[in-house]
Amino acid sequence: MIAFEEYIALLQGLIRIPSFSREEASACDFLEAWLLEHGADAVGEQYPLRREGNNIILEEKGRGDARPLMLLNAHIDTVRPAASYTRDPFSADIEGDTLYGLGSNDDGGSLVALLAAYLRLLLVERPYRLVWTATAEEEVCGREGIERILPSIGPVTLGIIGEPTKMQLAVAERGLMVLDCKVRGRSGHAAREEGVNAIYGALPAIEWFRDYRFEKVSPWLGPVKMSVTVIKSGTQHNVVPDLCEFVVDVRSNGMYSNVEVLERIKALAPCEVAARSTRLSSSHIDEGHPVLQRARALGLETFGSPTCSNQTLCPFPTVKIGPGDSARSHTADEFIRLSEIRSGIDTYVELLQAIELR
Repeated sequence: MIAFEEYIALLQGLIRIPSFSREEASACDFLEAWLLEHGADAVGEQYPLRREGNNIILEEKGRGDARPLMLLNAHIDTVRPAASYTRDPFSADIEGDTLYGLGSNDDGGSLVALLAAYLRLLLVERPYRLVWTATAEEEVCGREGIERILPSIGPVTLGIIGEPTKMQLAVAERGLMVLDCKVRGRSGHAAREEGVNAIYGALPAIEWFRDYRFEKVSPWLGPVKMSVTVIKSGTQHNVVPDLCEFVVDVRSNGMYSNVEVLERIKALAPCEVAARSTRLSSSHIDEGHPVLQRARALGLETFGSPTCSNQTLCPFPTVKIGPGDSARSHTADEFIRLSEIRSGIDTYVELLQAIELR
C-alpha cells in the first residue's frame, strides 16, 4: 500500500509544475513516472498504465465478464493564477494542516484521493470493474481531455467525477450553451429620419431572453437560466446601426437537452440565433440510483451544482464529489487541507465498495 504521505508528496509535485489547460504535458509526464515508480500499474488484476495524449488511464482487467464499469475521474489542468496571489502559486507549501498552491483544491485533492481509493478498492471483491483516469483540458472543456479517452474505455455504467464539493454529492449539474444572436436593421444618417435602428429592434429580443420561462423546473437546479451578457452594435455616433449582435449564456437544468433548448429558442425568440456548441450537456441522476441511495445511507448531503465539470461530457450517469471546497477554486492563494484529503479517501471507499450497479 502507498502511504498517505506519498500521495501528498505526489500532489506537491504536481502543484510545482505549471499545468494550464492545453499545457499539461509536463505534469502528465510527472504523474506517469510517479505511478510507474510506485507500482500503481501492477496492483491487483489490473491492466498496465495507459496514456492517451495528456490523459492517464489505469484500468482493472475483466472486459470479458459481465460486470458493469465504474469510471473514477479527476483533472490535472488548472486555470492561470489570479493576479492577487500573495504566495508563489507553485510553491506547494504546507503549513500545519493546509497545503497551498494552484490546483491544490481544484483538482489535485480529488485526483490523489480518487487514486488512493481506486488502489484500495482493487483489493476488495466488488460487483463492478474500475477505471481511474486523470485527464486534461477540463477547465476549457477541451476535446483532448475526457472526451478523447471515453471511446477506448468502453461503456460506462457510472462515473464518479472528482471535484471539490466538501464530500457532498452533486447529483445534477447545469449544462452550458453560448448563443450568438443578431437583429438586423437598415443604416441611415442619425440626423434625419432614415434607416431602421437595429439596437431598438434588438430590445424585444433581449427582453424575451430575460422574461421567457421553460416549463420544466429541476428539483436540484431550478429553471433553465438565460442571461444576455454581451452586446455589440454601431460604428459611429451619426450612423443608424444596421446590425445589433448580442451573446446569451444559457444554463440548462437537466430537464431538457441542449438541442431541445436551442430548438425552442430558435422557434420563439425574435432574432437570429446560432449556438457555438451544444456538447456541454446538463446532467442529473435518477432518484433511485444505487449511488444516491448509498450516499443517503452514509448521511452525505446531496445538491445540484451550478458549475460545469467533466460531467457535461459524459453520456452516462455521473455524480460529482470530492475533498475541498468549490468556493476556493480559481481564487488567489488556493489551498486544501490534508485532513480533507484523508477523510475524502475514506468516504470514497465507503461510498463505492458496497454499491450494486445495474
